[in-house]
Amino acid sequence: MAEAESYEPRLKSDYRARIRPALKEKFNYTNEMQIPRLDKIVVNMGIGEAVADSKKAQAAMKDLAAITGQKPLPSKARKSVASFKLREGMVIGAKVTLRKVRMYEFLDRLLTIALPRVKDFRGLKPTSFDGRGNYALGLREHIVFPEINYDQIDQIWGMDIIVCTTAPTDDEARELLKQFQFPFNA
Repeated sequence: MAEAESYEPRLKSDYRARIRPALKEKFNYTNEMQIPRLDKIVVNMGIGEAVADSKKAQAAMKDLAAITGQKPLPSKARKSVASFKLREGMVIGAKVTLRKVRMYEFLDRLLTIALPRVKDFRGLKPTSFDGRGNYALGLREHIVFPEINYDQIDQIWGMDIIVCTTAPTDDEARELLKQFQFPFNA
């Protein structure tokens, strides 16, 4: 276990060496704890088709586990909706919360491998912040990740990725993500 703790992801060491000093200089922070950092990344996958076939939910959860390297938590319906043939307690989605090493590894794969593979990619919207320093983006196809074998999947799923930071404002969070080389379109 000691070996796993000594390993530091590429983006984390880049954050410590380059990004922290750059943010401290730009925003004139007086305290080290004021410098924004990544808190967590939440990956969510909605599986509406699972209402008709529960095997689809299992397949989507297996794919999400392969992408993130962590077991997903199933999202269950809170209410029954007759017009959607939905009953309370049915699995209709899955989510994973990534922190620490897994978060940096996932972010590295997202920025260097997955986003360049997105069809007709013109950059990320720089306005998708929530007002509290968190950034959300959506992918239409989960097959852009290298962990997914295109020949073995039965359906293509979309996913939402929320990058949560400790930045108090959107401008500080935007600068943090720009330093991480997020491909924002101008």
